[in-house]
Amino acid sequence: MALKRKQQASSSRELGGIPRVAVLVDTSTTWGRRIHTGIHNYDRKHGPWQLFVEARGTEEQMRVPTDWRGNGVIARVSSIELAQELKALRIPVVNVSAIQVPGLSFPRIMTDLTSSARLAAGHFLERGFRHFAYFSLLGLTYVAEHQQAFAEAVGKFGGDFATYTTQPVVGAEPDWNLDLAQLGKWLKALPRPVGILTWNPSSAREIIYACQQAQLVVPEEVAVLSSTYDELLCELLQVPISGILVPAEQIGYQAAELLAKLMRGDAPPHKPVLLEPQGVKARQSTDALAVSDPALVKALSFIRANAMRPIQVTDVAQRAGVSRRLLERRFTKALGGSPANAIRRAHLERAKSLLGETDMPISDVAEAAGFGSLEYFAMLFHRQTGMTPLRYRREFRKQ
Repeated sequence: MALKRKQQASSSRELGGIPRVAVLVDTSTTWGRRIHTGIHNYDRKHGPWQLFVEARGTEEQMRVPTDWRGNGVIARVSSIELAQELKALRIPVVNVSAIQVPGLSFPRIMTDLTSSARLAAGHFLERGFRHFAYFSLLGLTYVAEHQQAFAEAVGKFGGDFATYTTQPVVGAEPDWNLDLAQLGKWLKALPRPVGILTWNPSSAREIIYACQQAQLVVPEEVAVLSSTYDELLCELLQVPISGILVPAEQIGYQAAELLAKLMRGDAPPHKPVLLEPQGVKARQSTDALAVSDPALVKALSFIRANAMRPIQVTDVAQRAGVSRRLLERRFTKALGGSPANAIRRAHLERAKSLLGETDMPISDVAEAAGFGSLEYFAMLFHRQTGMTPLRYRREFRKQ
């Protein structure tokens, strides 16, 4: 094994001193393009590399030419055929896919599916949803893992859960000729309002089309969230689709960083590197409050609209027109939580957004996210995420 690593480390010198790296990741999706951006950012900082990239769709065949001489590969390893071809190259490979190929594995960097499912559950729960469902794709283990994590997350809050499973045509894409009448029949049988999580925007599209055919209103009766946000696909419909922002650029950057270590002869990590999603891009498909209590509607709307201010439970109760004790009782009964928890969650989500998307000093982030003091913000943030605010920013902005 040591000899093999030594041979890998010397291969770039044999090829002229500049590492030659193939990137077998699609360029047709926002996820794929951001993976490429992360890799390119690493190359600009620590290169140069000779990058080999071709424009490809998600399910198009990707492979390295048999006579190609290179030092490493970053790939979305989506099939056993591709995995076998990459293994035969006998050069370092880093996988950026959640797909698990039986019997073959490479060092992997991917989104934490459990964290993604929990984020989705929180997105629905803070809007008052108590009924949940998952539009699933048969035969895909990573989708099944995501579905199970979502079911467990909403189950902890007493929510009921249902699943609709369909056979994908290719990869994770549902059939364009999916029986919308049958899907609509399932949707109409669900208790409503219901929050539905899907694996991707194309699956969310089918839910929305079925709702239109079944005369169900999105998002008031059926709210739909995709586990990924695509800038094009999520905006094409009459009802724009909310999606989870996956850390694709970070995945690309860290995949390149790991590949550089492997090409130097370092040992691969024993476990996959899992990165947390960056939040939810909220669009019209989940823009609803699933509660019938007028006081709770006012309370939740006030909390969402004032996530940048240091509001208290008494402020929320006053806006809702009820006493604090009554508000807390209604929150517990209808939402399984407290107004204080809802306020903290809204403040934390705003803080995460500011940390990831701006260069504001941490003290300014704390103030702009409605926290009364920097110390309290840092303590609560660490308790909820396991990271300091500064580390959180660094993790999501390494590239």
